[in-house]
Amino acid sequence: MKRTKINLLLKRESGLENILIKGWVRTRRDSKSFSFIEVNDGSALKNIQVIADDTLNNYEDIRKLTTGSAISVQGVLAPSKGGGQKWEIHARQVDIISVAPESYPLQKKRHTDEFLRTIAHLRPRTNKYGAAFRIRSELAYAVHHYFRERGFRYIHTPILTGSDCEGAGEMFRVTTMDLADVPKKDKTVDFSQDFFGTEANLTVSGQLSAEMFALSLGDVYTFGPTFRAENSNTRRHAAEFWMIEPEMAFCDLEGNMALGEDLIKALVQFVMDECPEDLQLFARFVDKNLMATLENIVNSEFERLPYREAVVILEKAGKKFKYPVGFGRDLQTEHERFLTEEHVKKPVIIYDYPKSIKPFYMRVNDDQETVAAMDVLVPSIGEIIGGSQREERLSVIEARMAEMEMEREAYWWYLESRQFGTVPHSGFGLGVERLLMLITGISNIRDVIPFPRTPNAIDF
Repeated sequence: MKRTKINLLLKRESGLENILIKGWVRTRRDSKSFSFIEVNDGSALKNIQVIADDTLNNYEDIRKLTTGSAISVQGVLAPSKGGGQKWEIHARQVDIISVAPESYPLQKKRHTDEFLRTIAHLRPRTNKYGAAFRIRSELAYAVHHYFRERGFRYIHTPILTGSDCEGAGEMFRVTTMDLADVPKKDKTVDFSQDFFGTEANLTVSGQLSAEMFALSLGDVYTFGPTFRAENSNTRRHAAEFWMIEPEMAFCDLEGNMALGEDLIKALVQFVMDECPEDLQLFARFVDKNLMATLENIVNSEFERLPYREAVVILEKAGKKFKYPVGFGRDLQTEHERFLTEEHVKKPVIIYDYPKSIKPFYMRVNDDQETVAAMDVLVPSIGEIIGGSQREERLSVIEARMAEMEMEREAYWWYLESRQFGTVPHSGFGLGVERLLMLITGISNIRDVIPFPRTPNAIDF
């Protein structure tokens, strides 16, 4: 008999005479001649109740089932006589797949997030994390659906790269060399003897590669893992994270900001429509204001502020910030949250940043002091999107690279794209984990990644 997933059974309008489910025991309670077993198979937040009676030939073994045990149940899907549930299963046969020992760490009680991070391989079995990762799965589908509906092409950009997109140097090096006997030339590492014949790193962004395809296919996007060797232990940073990165030919900063706003609204709305049960768990137990926040994002027109104006607002805010505010300084999370949560009380797009704090590839504005960059800020999180109109003028981008003392040779292919049919183009990066934090109300990035990678943490 073919197995039916519990989420499909819970949605049925009528019972079934013969069904098969497989899942894990959440709880079991016994009466004189019955056992009531709550079973979950991961397909839905809710369990389904199985009623097993003493007519079953292995009933004594059934009464020994523990939390975390795995079972297979054949029986009848019938209306439930108990409250809070529509259906239950009257078991005709219960096969025990495995029995969890009493040391199973996910007993029926509340566990702290800190504890659950130490058992990341088991935490998806909890209600909270099962819901979080079902939402993450639906969100991934929504990303691809969104861009396909708008004519974008999906590009698989490389994870291994010889280029530093951000120019910050915080990259993970990849090598096949024997670290106990590293070849050297003139007292420095001889990378010519490495696998690629040069330095190689894990990518911090697929942007530069995606730009090449935008300049051929028009509108493209990449969606994949990125890596940053930033020794940070904040709630907002991880060494491995996922980025959604569209790049659009013949698109200026205004079009870039419009797409960023529309994408966030569409993805939030999709989760609200498709994951109401899972979302309600977070609204009840994680963030009481969650649904109001999400409704505000979907229904508000995002405020747009030039960086100069944002700085003036912050200087006049009458608040004592931990980090100083001033033209030429990057905005910190506390500044971003003030703007979104206290000043305008909705998402904000900051644009036209000083070129001194932005990477080489952002288009220099006519004032020669700022670049056509934009950051989308949302309540509770701060920055969730960073992007820009890209610098398409060869002479300008060469001058910017010289200012920043970058090695021109490493970017020969990128510069060549500015010689052959260059056009105005734009793009941005949207952090998937920060979006999930926004949607769920979860405050720590480690709790929206299946197996978080942070300093001194790579156990799983």
